[in-house]
Amino acid sequence: MSNHPLVTIVIVPRERFSCTQESLESIYQYTEIPFKLVYVDGNSPTKIKQYLEKQAQAKDFKIIRTDCYLTPNKARNLGIQAVDTKYLVFFDNDVIVTKGWLKNLVKCAEETNAAIVGPLMCQEKPLHETVHFAGGESHIWVDNKGRRRIREKMYMQGQKVKNVLPKLKRTETELAEFHCVLVRRNILEKVGLLDEAFMNTKEHLDFCMLVREKGEKVYFEPSCLVTYTYGETLEFSDLHFYMLRWSDRWLLASLKRMREKWNIAEDGYFQAKYKQMGWRRYGAIIEPFVKRLTFGMGNIFITRAIAWLDHPFNNFLTKRHAHQQAQLSSHKPNEYNYS
Repeated sequence: MSNHPLVTIVIVPRERFSCTQESLESIYQYTEIPFKLVYVDGNSPTKIKQYLEKQAQAKDFKIIRTDCYLTPNKARNLGIQAVDTKYLVFFDNDVIVTKGWLKNLVKCAEETNAAIVGPLMCQEKPLHETVHFAGGESHIWVDNKGRRRIREKMYMQGQKVKNVLPKLKRTETELAEFHCVLVRRNILEKVGLLDEAFMNTKEHLDFCMLVREKGEKVYFEPSCLVTYTYGETLEFSDLHFYMLRWSDRWLLASLKRMREKWNIAEDGYFQAKYKQMGWRRYGAIIEPFVKRLTFGMGNIFITRAIAWLDHPFNNFLTKRHAHQQAQLSSHKPNEYNYS
């Protein structure tokens, strides 16, 4: 490959900021081909903001900074506007990569003319040991009552990498996730910018189905191995963003958009999502808080009481954020180039 970068990495906030340094350092340690980097910083804490500014000066990358928290697709769309390379990689700020990751994604795209290439995605620590996603399914089907329904399936989740990797091969698939995914930039001319009505979930289904509707291909490339570090303890400075990121309102808005855009029946798939609403906050915030409060013992009655209060409090936070964002909507994000 030439020394001119074929790809721009667009890093966006996922659900917290405390993995920023580990994630960014892994990119510069394990990426073997030239690349550009755009870092979309959606209101990170002062410590993280200062770290990113220092790194951008040292490594010559662009920062796009906003003074409010961002939904995922809003952040990605801000990043897209700064990309001029053949490919871009959407990359969450809590992902850790391995040697050769980007080279292998680009190689797959060049050899297959794929519009989207997804890696073998792992989850949690220890790094690169447990599969989160190895390709999958995302399509509309019609049942015997004539209802349009969504099919979503992630392959091999929870299996051990050492057991499945020798059997995996590059293959065309229906689905890739936004944790880390390579996209051929000109496909955006066909499908447009990412749909910001998807506020926190199912945006990857929507994007992959739109791309495949245009006759383009999605590939799974197992020689690219990365991990998103879900499950780590949140720092105090992560809490506000995490509660917004996985808020009830953002979830309901996203599911409504999915139903209406693709004319899908409100079946058991959606009912299950409604029943599970708030489970991330319960597991990542409420249960750990109660354990600390009870010196590690835990208490189901206290946990349930706080969970009961969580939904109205979360609704308040989300409304307040929407008001603040409306006030800031006329302001352009701050862009910083370091060279």
